[in-house]
Amino acid sequence: MKYFLRGLGIAALVILGFFLFGYATMYLWNWLIVYLFHLPPIDFSMAIGLVVLSKILFGGIKMNHNGGGWGKRKMWKAKWESMSEEERNKFQSEFAERCKMKWGKEKAE
Repeated sequence: MKYFLRGLGIAALVILGFFLFGYATMYLWNWLIVYLFHLPPIDFSMAIGLVVLSKILFGGIKMNHNGGGWGKRKMWKAKWESMSEEERNKFQSEFAERCKMKWGKEKAE
């Protein structure tokens, strides 16, 4: 239930941010651009389109923000290959212990 409420709160913040960015863009466009450059005013849907377009053009599309992916796998592979046999065994046993504690398998045994 706790995770459901947290997810619901995050979804509400995303929706609120969506509307705030849209209305802020619409307000600023209709206030400044119409006056300065004599362009036509825009509505909310055009403002959202403008925000999305500017994100694509100026911010790019980043699918993975935590630096994961293939580069992370290559780094771990290089680290694994540089370990000695004793270090690998120690790492495997520590990792197995952490997984047991996290998923509750230790209590079942």
